[in-house]
Amino acid sequence: EVQVVESGGGLVQPGGSLRLSCVASGFTGGRSFGHYAMSWFRQAPGKDRERVSCIANIDRSTSYTDSVKGRFIISSDTDENTVYLQMDNLRPEDTGVYYCVAAFRATRRGCDGIRFYDHWGQGTQVTVSA
Repeated sequence: EVQVVESGGGLVQPGGSLRLSCVASGFTGGRSFGHYAMSWFRQAPGKDRERVSCIANIDRSTSYTDSVKGRFIISSDTDENTVYLQMDNLRPEDTGVYYCVAAFRATRRGCDGIRFYDHWGQGTQVTVSA
């Protein structure tokens, strides 16, 4: 069973930065980290859960929700089975629980059209407040 474990959340002032990390493990049956697209979702109080960013390990293509473009950068280290989310110029509206999610893609490229988000982490709290 694939497991993903997040870390790096915390309390930061507006304009500050945080770096989230997510380590994936437990790949079996010929599957590897490279066959997965890794996403960061967030759940803000009173709001729907949204996908913030995604990286497809097979081709390193990325996507971002509009509100974080130019401020967040997603990256992946396939040697370490780790995905990162560098968050700069944080705003109070970025507050929420951030979840790392693995979606099996086999050889499909990109982050579009993902139907099943297979493996979720436990989440890490990010609070942006003065």
